[in-house]
Amino acid sequence: MTEIDIRLTRYGSRVATELTAAALADLSERYGGDGDTTPIQPGEFDPPEGAFLVAYVDHAPAGCAGFRTLAEDETTAELKRMYVAPQFRGLGLAKALLAAVEDAARQAGRQRVWLETGTAQPEAISLYQQSGYARIEDFGHYKGYPDVRSFGRDL
Repeated sequence: MTEIDIRLTRYGSRVATELTAAALADLSERYGGDGDTTPIQPGEFDPPEGAFLVAYVDHAPAGCAGFRTLAEDETTAELKRMYVAPQFRGLGLAKALLAAVEDAARQAGRQRVWLETGTAQPEAISLYQQSGYARIEDFGHYKGYPDVRSFGRDL
């Protein structure tokens, strides 16, 4: 039986850095360039303003996701760096990570989660739609880009 463990982790930790580098490499393959140029400050993921989670499968780091509070709306959490390593896909980790981020955001007093994704990530779009997220007006760093798709969900 596969053991899945999701832990709160400091964004700048070694394991978080390795997983976010892999996430950016994946985005770079899909979109070109650096993958994601959204400005991020590591402290944005420190509780209670945010959280960064790492999923382990049988004690091996397998994926990550986090949230930061939107500066313009303290009731809204922005999902960032959602990623599952290819060898761990198909185990339900993305759903588990998404639920864990939502729980952390709810516990921090956030009322909704927003996110940006893109058309080159159809599996992400499908996950969000299946998880109750609906299209919202584009926001954030990629607002106005033709391939961006923004989603949101009330907690």
